[in-house]
Amino acid sequence: MEHITLLLAIVVVTALVFDFTNGFHDTANAMATTISTGALKPKTAVAMSAVLNLIGAFLSVEVAKTISGGIVNENGLRTEVIFAALVGAILWNLLTWLVGLPSSSSHALFGGLIGAAVMSAGWSSINGGTVVTKVLLPAIAAPLVAGLAAMLATKLTYRINRNVTDPNQLKSTAKGYRAGQIASAGLVSLAHGTNDAQKTMGIITLALVTGGVLAPGSNPPMWVIVSAGVAIALGTYLGGWRIIRTMGKGLTDLQPPQGFAAQTSAATVILASSHLGFSLSTTQSCSGAVMGAGLGRKGGVVRWSTATRMFVAWGLTLPAAGLVGAGAEFLTKQGPWGITATAILLVGGSFAIWVASRRQPVDHTNVNDTEDTADEPQGVVTTAMAAVAVPPIGGPAADLSTTIPAPAPAPAPDDTTRPAATV
Repeated sequence: MEHITLLLAIVVVTALVFDFTNGFHDTANAMATTISTGALKPKTAVAMSAVLNLIGAFLSVEVAKTISGGIVNENGLRTEVIFAALVGAILWNLLTWLVGLPSSSSHALFGGLIGAAVMSAGWSSINGGTVVTKVLLPAIAAPLVAGLAAMLATKLTYRINRNVTDPNQLKSTAKGYRAGQIASAGLVSLAHGTNDAQKTMGIITLALVTGGVLAPGSNPPMWVIVSAGVAIALGTYLGGWRIIRTMGKGLTDLQPPQGFAAQTSAATVILASSHLGFSLSTTQSCSGAVMGAGLGRKGGVVRWSTATRMFVAWGLTLPAAGLVGAGAEFLTKQGPWGITATAILLVGGSFAIWVASRRQPVDHTNVNDTEDTADEPQGVVTTAMAAVAVPPIGGPAADLSTTIPAPAPAPAPDDTTRPAATV
């Protein structure tokens, strides 16, 4: 570390800031359904997720190697490019967090890196094949596979328990699913650490290569692994309450069996991708699983207006972060004053977004409130069920007759009252 320059140190710190935002931005991936169904209290859930994110950061480096040596060509890449890429990723993360949209931190990072690299060295600096096979294709496949698996798992779960009517059995089953939710949420948190924490490891390793500290193709040093794991764990512990509300209550109303199915499906997809080195979006995987679980329950509903806003955010993430990264790289190319201006823009933009978030704060005390989605149309299935719902069961009234007072005319001198009419 004695060869690290001031600029390289700034880039490393900025990368850890991105990792921190990734933690609170993507906490919803692991814990939103557990919190929304009441399986865990909000603070307990995010604390558990933070610890498992830290552990997961040590389990693999395959995704980090994809980031550091796969997406862009390392040779001739300037350290300033990494800084500009991180600026684009951080600002997009904070903006989507402000509006409560679970966009992809991974794609924000990729977009910023691609935009900055193209601005610096042209399109030849991008490894198009790696981008397609390990970024774009997983981005499409992951939410579809996770959603389909969660929908089938939910249908199977309710079918298995369709004949359970004994109250004691129902109570035991509910407790079992809540316990399963806690276990599967832990698995998602562990998977999140194996995938998302490694992206920051990869970007720091790439910066160290561009600064001449490491040789091209090197694995992340231990201090990089530790610092990235700690940063994402701290961000996770603070909790991205706005996005947790969207994932837990805004997309669909989940019951414990659905939460268990969604989290197990998402964790399976993420862990398999981490093993293969696919740098997929854990946000998209978990969102797809939540929607699949919502569709898997009879009478369940997905709030497609919220889902549509998410899809738009997913589509905009990579190009939007790329444009910001390219603009930041254009500034850094101007010399020291450009780097300083970029840093000021990053700090000023982040502070402005934080101030805006204080107007309507969301935290662990109101994360399960549903005011924002209370007026959302519930969809065809739910509306139809409500229309044919049977009235509440109860005994017939003992006496259907009632006494209704008749209108009283103007009182006569000898008739000041009138008896009530009986119907």
